[in-house]
Amino acid sequence: MNVIIESMSFFISGAVFGLVAGISPGPLLTLVISETLKHNKKEGFKIACVPLLTDFPVIFVSLVFLIKIYASKLILGIISLAGAFFLFYLAYEVFKVKGLSLELPKIKSKSLRKGVITNILNPHPYLFWMTIGTPIIIKALNINILSACMFISGFYLLLIGSKIVIVILISRSKIFLNSTLYIHILRFLGLILFFFAIIFIREALIFFDIV
Repeated sequence: MNVIIESMSFFISGAVFGLVAGISPGPLLTLVISETLKHNKKEGFKIACVPLLTDFPVIFVSLVFLIKIYASKLILGIISLAGAFFLFYLAYEVFKVKGLSLELPKIKSKSLRKGVITNILNPHPYLFWMTIGTPIIIKALNINILSACMFISGFYLLLIGSKIVIVILISRSKIFLNSTLYIHILRFLGLILFFFAIIFIREALIFFDIV
């Protein structure tokens, strides 16, 4: 029972981060919207699934790097602190959002290729996995492999799922991304990011033997 509860806590953490990444304005979401509006839902769905193609090499490299330096509390503390500042930045960016422009330039199709290039050139996935995602996976692996799988599953289920929901919504109406509901959801997620940032600061202080 304890194993299931611990695993579910990692699933929920992954789901929260995935939802934030899925609905927050950024290059990939812009491309999701652009391809949906200018072509069809199918093209939007392709873009929504792009992280499955681009993220796993980043996760693998991050795991190899962090496992090698896992014995160094100083480096882990610095990484945790960097993760906290990145979370504060994401929360700040979320709170600034007042809506998302749907006046997008004409873009030729070839959605999947454009999505892959866009995500590879986007620094956010690299920052997230190096400072936040991979340290959580390592922590989960120290408990059991199920917890690590649950974190990754929760993250991608909500990351891709939320983008798919947005594709469906905007294919029916363009109002959602400028609605108060969308803004309120982002504000709530921003508060959760702030909470996670505090946790990362606490972990950094533990690594530094300050607390």
